[in-house]
Amino acid sequence: MGRMRLALCVGALAACLGALWAAAQTPTKRSFTILAVEPKGGVTADKEPFPTAPLPTGGGFVLSPPDAKSQRWEVSAYVWQPSQIIVNQGDEVTLDFVGINGAAHATTIAAFGQTFTVKRGQSTRVTFVADKPGIHGIVCSQHQPSMTGELIVLAK
Repeated sequence: MGRMRLALCVGALAACLGALWAAAQTPTKRSFTILAVEPKGGVTADKEPFPTAPLPTGGGFVLSPPDAKSQRWEVSAYVWQPSQIIVNQGDEVTLDFVGINGAAHATTIAAFGQTFTVKRGQSTRVTFVADKPGIHGIVCSQHQPSMTGELIVLAK
């Protein structure tokens, strides 16, 4: 009697897992909001000396030297938040980009033929079918190397 119950439980569990797997493989509509933001940090030179090594070039990082009056210096970086989106192959994906910091962000998602500009105070929406599995860049050409995100498309 115990083995029969165990076999029934294992069978029921396998059926449930199979149903969950099938549901995960069914294309769905997925929507995400991505913010264009600029985290900043600053301090006065008496507490931390101004860095002498340069940051990577490309507009993604800004290092402002100490001002004459307060001796405060600042560092910032442009980033997408979140910087990584995960979907399943075949999903219809809608990405709603909202510009918070930075006047404009010329952006591409090359794998899906998307080219657009995200502007401060505006929303830019793109929709496409994620039919190519892999890791695909979400790239702002003006603020490299820091403003690069990833759209990860999981294969069926």
